[in-house]
Amino acid sequence: QVQLVESGGGLVQAGGSLRLSCAASGRTFSRYAMAWFRQAPGKEREFVATISWSGGSIDYAESVKGRFTISRDNAKNTAYLQMNSLKPDDTAVYYCAAGGSPLRIRIVYDYWGQGTQVTVFS
Repeated sequence: QVQLVESGGGLVQAGGSLRLSCAASGRTFSRYAMAWFRQAPGKEREFVATISWSGGSIDYAESVKGRFTISRDNAKNTAYLQMNSLKPDDTAVYYCAAGGSPLRIRIVYDYWGQGTQVTVFS
C-alpha cells in the first residue's frame, strides 16, 4: 500500500514557476513508476508526465514538454514536478500517481494523491 500527498500548488502569474512535490509513504516507493496528471474544471483528467522507478524513462505530454520537468528522489520517497513558463491553460488540480509502468494511461496507476490546485492568472 502506498499513500501519496501532494504539495506545492498555489496561485502564480503567467510566466512564473511552481514546484510540486509528492510525498509517498511505505518502503516500496522505489518500485513504482510515478506520474502527474491534471484535471481542469469540466474536463477529463489528463496525463502530464511520468518517470520510471529508476528515473531512466521519462515521458511528457506535448503540451508541457520543454516547460515541465519530472524527477524523483527515492531516498526521500518523493517525486517532483518543476513547472516553468506557466500558462493560464495549466490551471488545474494536479494529482500524482504510483503504478507499475511509466505509461500515459490512468489505468496502470494503482495509487493516487488527493490533488493540489494550481491556478495561473494572466
